[in-house]
Amino acid sequence: MLYYALLFLVISIVAGLLGFRNIESGAATISKVFFFIFLILAIGVAIMAVLGISLFA
Repeated sequence: MLYYALLFLVISIVAGLLGFRNIESGAATISKVFFFIFLILAIGVAIMAVLGISLFA
């Protein structure tokens, strides 16, 4: 998930440098969405680890 967020961030930066504003804004939005999904999942896993909850038990 974080890989795709970084990938779309790079696409957004390159598109911005080349002047493609519509592609830049779209890729930046997708990058933000992927990053926040990753962040929510990472926080959830960290909380579950602290509480000792396992999904595989």
